Amino acid sequence: MTSSHERRGLRRSPIRMCARCHRVTEIPVLVHEHHRATGPGFNVYACRECAPHYPPSTDGPDMPR
Repeated sequence: MTSSHERRGLRRSPIRMCARCHRVTEIPVLVHEHHRATGPGFNVYACRECAPHYPPSTDGPDMPR
């Protein structure tokens, strides 16, 4: 189902809080995905200024599960 904004060509920008500085950003950068064996995981976002301070994810496709 599409919303009235999508039908009119308007798109709501994603708004997330930076996990490092706690500022709200309209240009979030996905810096980590937390996976859980017993349920849904969650994503961690940072602003563009803080994103380089996060190490690269070690949870890649060639990691054993």
